[in-house]
Amino acid sequence: MRILLLGGSGLLGAPTARALLAAGHAVTVLTRGRRGVSVGAEALVADRDALHAALRGRRFDLTVDFLAYTAPDVARVLDVPTFEPGRYVMISTGQVYLVAADRRPPFREEDAEKPAIPEPPTDTRDHANWVYGMGKRGAEAEVRRRRGAGLDTLILRLPVVQGAHDASRRLWAYLQRLLDGGPLLLPDGGDAPLRYVWAEDVARLLVQIASGAATPSSAYNVAMPEETTLRALVARAAALLDVRPRLISVPTEALIAAGIDPCFSPFSGRWCSRPDPARLAAEVGFVCAPFDEWFPDVVRAHLAEPNPSPDIGYVHRAAELAWAAMTLARDPSIPPIAPSRP
Repeated sequence: MRILLLGGSGLLGAPTARALLAAGHAVTVLTRGRRGVSVGAEALVADRDALHAALRGRRFDLTVDFLAYTAPDVARVLDVPTFEPGRYVMISTGQVYLVAADRRPPFREEDAEKPAIPEPPTDTRDHANWVYGMGKRGAEAEVRRRRGAGLDTLILRLPVVQGAHDASRRLWAYLQRLLDGGPLLLPDGGDAPLRYVWAEDVARLLVQIASGAATPSSAYNVAMPEETTLRALVARAAALLDVRPRLISVPTEALIAAGIDPCFSPFSGRWCSRPDPARLAAEVGFVCAPFDEWFPDVVRAHLAEPNPSPDIGYVHRAAELAWAAMTLARDPSIPPIAPSRP
């Protein structure tokens, strides 16, 4: 099968390209540069606004779009003259659920149609996340419109993606703090349920789709089967690193009042989605790996990075430690993480 990956060299694209090549497919990767394209894949270089020259006259059996963030993004690909994408799979996000006014996780696929919240104030993290979620909703609407016009399409919605070579540095934000030996602040305790998806599972699903797996619905959530918490994730990472830090619960409002940006904890707050993958299991027979099966490999991959880029919020680590010291002075009985077997 001839497969086009739009954005095939990142956290999701690279393992997908490798898996498809290993399964015997002919893979073409379109990126803004040749760096990171898997050996054996054809490389096309173009940005989203200059696709005509790269794709005109090309024909594929399957196109996987990792880089569709808005309706115009979808249109710019599908409107290239004489380009035949074959089946078009858009990689979307659980953020389409989080912009809804009525949020009742875990989210089912039909929840993406719920009315949205008003636009938050600009220059805020809420606004940036709202723009991202609403943009993805628009991209999905364009995909549904094309499906109505006869194009074979599929939407896959992902929560936070975990894997090697993650440019977002979200997991590294916690690993870096665990490695420095100091305590960790957990906004609002870190006890809210969370779901993730392993990049290798997304790749495995796309291989199954390329191999002809039946997908009767137009959209599926792709996520690990169970829910966990941030506190559990940090404790598991600490065990893998053989460290026992103190975890200090802090109300988010108190952090903001003290001038400490909660961005140091990227898995906290309302913008981490909890999609329910039950439809994917029932209709497609695909179940992602459980957390404990893949998380150690992801941690090891982060630790193996040469000269890892720091978490951008680490520049404020001194303020976090000062808050932790103040808290521990008031309550020195807060224990370190209990030992646990990796």
